[in-house]
Amino acid sequence: MPAIGNDLMTVKLDQSNTNRTLVYVHGHDFKPAPAELLELSVAAMAAGVERDCPDRLDAFHAVQKRIAYYGDISNEWLRKAGKYYDETLDMSDRRHTLQKLRSVQKRKHFSVSRYDRLPGKSALAEFAADLAAPVLGSIGLAGKLIGLFAGDINEYWNSRSDVGSRVRERVRSVIGDALMQESEVMLVSHGNGCIVAYDVLWQLSHDPEYAAQYGERKIAQWLTLGAPLGDSTVRKRVLGAQNKGRGRYPTNVLAWNNVSAEDDYLCHDSTLA
Repeated sequence: MPAIGNDLMTVKLDQSNTNRTLVYVHGHDFKPAPAELLELSVAAMAAGVERDCPDRLDAFHAVQKRIAYYGDISNEWLRKAGKYYDETLDMSDRRHTLQKLRSVQKRKHFSVSRYDRLPGKSALAEFAADLAAPVLGSIGLAGKLIGLFAGDINEYWNSRSDVGSRVRERVRSVIGDALMQESEVMLVSHGNGCIVAYDVLWQLSHDPEYAAQYGERKIAQWLTLGAPLGDSTVRKRVLGAQNKGRGRYPTNVLAWNNVSAEDDYLCHDSTLA
């Protein structure tokens, strides 16, 4: 079961008997409480490992898992923006989707047609992914889509708001703590959480306030899921975008792998490897 400290940043599943740590950075929109979100997220990952690589399931369970949670900050802003959230219904939907995913026992059975029948799919998302997003992304107008589907990321970029600094502080605290434990760290980020993770990794690499302590410490593996980092608008807004050479990018990631869904309207699945 999740171990919960005195603040939201210390929520973790402490099942570890190795020196490996998985840090999960969630995406945008409303989020349930951190312990529940971590539990469901890890269960979804475990279901995929069990389906595709059952011989690695015990190793996955042995890794310490932590969540870099900022859902309360997003929830607060979204409610102020007039959005409504029913956490009980959300949790029910998430568990229902997880149950559907677990019913797929073999990798070869997880086809596009099966994926299209999962809860939450819509024709609008298909249209945006297949037509609108690639065009808008290529001419630098994808911010319109980001604002439509993920308005809280625009607030993250708002220089007159403290949301961005508060969110980065949450994520930076968890990643930094994991790096200081002398463990092998795998960073998993989802959706717009990939933007936050990128900014934090850049800070740990180059910001004088953090680089002296963390600059030489490395993320062993960064797995991005549905990352909008290839979008031209996003590339212009991430930290370091105006710099040259080594100072432009994070320098603390040893390996980076990206996964995108076939209809993800924010990550431009047809053009982002």
